[in-house]
Formats: sequence, C-alpha cells, structure tokens
Amino acid sequence: MALIKFFVGCGIYFFFVACATEQKVYKEDAVENLYNDALAALKNKKYVKAATAFTEVDRQHPYSVWATKAQLMSGFSFYENNDYDEAIIALDRFISIHPSNKDISYAYYLKALCYYEQISDIGRDQQMTKLALKALQELKVRFPNSKYSQDAAVKVDLTLDHLAGKEMEIGRYYGFQGLHLAGINRYKNVVDNFQTTTHVPEALHRLTESYLALGLIKEAKKTALVLGHNFPGSEWYVDSYELVAGKKIRKKAKDGRWYWPFD
Repeated sequence: MALIKFFVGCGIYFFFVACATEQKVYKEDAVENLYNDALAALKNKKYVKAATAFTEVDRQHPYSVWATKAQLMSGFSFYENNDYDEAIIALDRFISIHPSNKDISYAYYLKALCYYEQISDIGRDQQMTKLALKALQELKVRFPNSKYSQDAAVKVDLTLDHLAGKEMEIGRYYGFQGLHLAGINRYKNVVDNFQTTTHVPEALHRLTESYLALGLIKEAKKTALVLGHNFPGSEWYVDSYELVAGKKIRKKAKDGRWYWPFD
C-alpha cells in the first residue's frame, strides 16, 4: 500500500511539473515580445527554437500582422536547420493563406531551394531534382520580374543539366549491355528535351556510336554531321568522325599529346 501511494504521489508530482513546464513554454505574451524572442533565437542560430517561437506567435495572435510574418519566418527557420520537409509545409501554408503578400515570391523561392538543396548525385533517384525544377520554373512563370527569378533561371539550367546527366548515365549503361535501342531512346531524349545542357555533344556522339553498332550507317552519318555542324570544335565530333570514316585523324605532337587537324 505504501508503495502504491509512493507511485501515485510521483505521478501527481510529475503531472504538475509537466503542466508547469508546458505553461512556461506556452505562456501568453505580447506579440512583440514573442516575435522578438523568435528573432533572437534565429540570430543565435537556434533554428528549432526559432521555428517553434515563430509558430507560437501565429498560435497566440493569428490575426496580427506579426502572425503573417511569423509564418514565413517559421519556414525560413526550418530551412536554415535543413529541416526541409517542415519548411515546405510551413511555406505551403503561407502561400495558400497569403497569395498576394509582398513576400510571396520569396516564399516560392525558398520552397524551391528546399527541393534544390536535396538534389542527389546522378547515380540516385532524381525525383527531388524534378520537384526542384518544377518549383523553380513556377517561380519564373509567376514572378518573372522578381529579384529571385534570375537566380532561379541559373538553377533551372543546372537542374536540367543534372537530369540530362542522369539520362546519359542510363543510356551509357544500356550501351555497355548491348541494348542499343534502349540507349538511343535516352540519347534522343537529351538531344530533343535538354538542348541547352552540356550533355548534347556526347549524346549525339553516343547516337552515332549506337547507330553504327546496329548497322544503321545512314543514320550514323547524319547524326555525325549534325554534331559537326553544331559543335565543330568538340572532341565528341572527332570521335564520331573517326568512327564514321573508319580512320584516325588525330595526330601526335612531339610532346606526346594528341591533337586533331581542325585545331
């Protein structure tokens, strides 16, 4: 009986301690104080604390102008902590509630960064890259004159290059396996849909290579001509030329380096 009373007493004690702690964390306060506390935490790089504090501003004073700012700052705090999922949730909420806010373009930009900074190397799944591309393009379309659009345009190019790189990796794998038709589909996708990327010259060369492997001489020559016309100084064109012509055109200099006559 004494033992039971002891545990009951402990339970009551911890209950009141928990309540007291909760009251301490979530005490009612003036909106300015709550917001300044959140900013102080953010300044000190205590991002989780800052995000929680900004959320509290919105919870206690949902109809104040500070609440609107706090919703966006909560997303920023999560972003700074690399907590991208929570940041996206907070930013989506801000976007849906305040579509005409003066900082709406920044919210879209920050959301795009959350995806962009999670892009993995081309050896892995590229779903996050596709989400980043979609978010960056949406920012460009919605806010073409925004100060964030220029940076978004650069990141769109880098993202497209990344996706093209993934297509090339898969295409080369198919080629090494002798699955040339499957590889051709990947290379064509790069040439047709990723024309501004750095992978197009190699894609045209791999197409030439694959056509020759399948005995499609006419298609190989045509693709090599396209490569030579658009990228006349490319090493990939030299490779394609030598494949189609069936002879080496590179020459060896006295220093041992190889060069080709078009230099």
